[in-house]
Amino acid sequence: MESTLQIMPVQRISRNFGEYAEEAVIIEEPVKPKKVNHFIEANSVEVTLDHLKNENVIPVFSKDNELTISHPQFIETVWEAANSFYSGEQIEQPDIRCSHVVKGRRPESINKPKNLLTEADTTQYYERCAFAIDIPSIYENVSGNRLNLSIVGVRALNRENLATKKSPELFRLAVSFKNTVCCNMCVFTDGYKDDIKVMSTKELFRATLELLNNFNAAKNIHLLQTLGDSYLNEHQFVTLLGRMRLYQCLPQGYQKAIPRMLFTDTQVNNVARAYINDENFGSLGNDLSMWKFYNLLTGANKSSYIDSFLDRAYNATELATGICSALHGDDNYQWFLS
Repeated sequence: MESTLQIMPVQRISRNFGEYAEEAVIIEEPVKPKKVNHFIEANSVEVTLDHLKNENVIPVFSKDNELTISHPQFIETVWEAANSFYSGEQIEQPDIRCSHVVKGRRPESINKPKNLLTEADTTQYYERCAFAIDIPSIYENVSGNRLNLSIVGVRALNRENLATKKSPELFRLAVSFKNTVCCNMCVFTDGYKDDIKVMSTKELFRATLELLNNFNAAKNIHLLQTLGDSYLNEHQFVTLLGRMRLYQCLPQGYQKAIPRMLFTDTQVNNVARAYINDENFGSLGNDLSMWKFYNLLTGANKSSYIDSFLDRAYNATELATGICSALHGDDNYQWFLS
């Protein structure tokens, strides 16, 4: 006897939950802003030229009340000199970073409690200012990285004696190549002046033109390209990091017999961390090219305060080129590798 299996249709039960449901709300995930690389970071803030001009007072020499050369005047003078010297090239607007705000009060607010002060009651200026003016139409490629020509200026009023009569004011300038991958600055001897002392913007303009004229771009690019041809193995790199940490603890007389090393322990730690984690210049498990080591140094230098930034940028070049020479038998920097 044949049995017949009958498949009963499935009944779909429809329930109306609309009376219980609230109107749907679309929740959008907040988009994290992409990190913007700056040529210097540390405790500095990004400001505009208008902010410096219109919302900051100008410090004076207290003995004769003579004005200092203001930060905006410094920036504009260098920008004009760059446009004059590199006529026809693309000159970008300055990227300005400042730190160490010096605050004051207007006379009418002397007796106001601090918590009642408004912006109209106070004054301010920045003790330290740094800026970079990029010239992207002058560039070169090194080890796959595009380097744009850049002019960097630094002013640190903590290096001035404003309690006296007006005297020559100190400025620092560098014309160098900036790695556009990370905004690291490559500063060389002929492109750096750490002691420009002037009394006026006219003298500052002439000093800027002189620096730009003395800069040998082709020579510096060649030196940067040669860094990519030499390598540190992991043992040499670890030895180098240890020597850099040891350097700061050496007696002063011992230090004088060794080429200078201006990086702090924190910055040396940052170099080690970047060797492992940096997506552009990290080389964990592989030999480290001197070009990558150089960028680990200049990357760590971005945490320097404004007044020591250019000195350490130049010292990074000294260390990278010196250690590169030591790899090929030069004795001057052998202490760092031995």
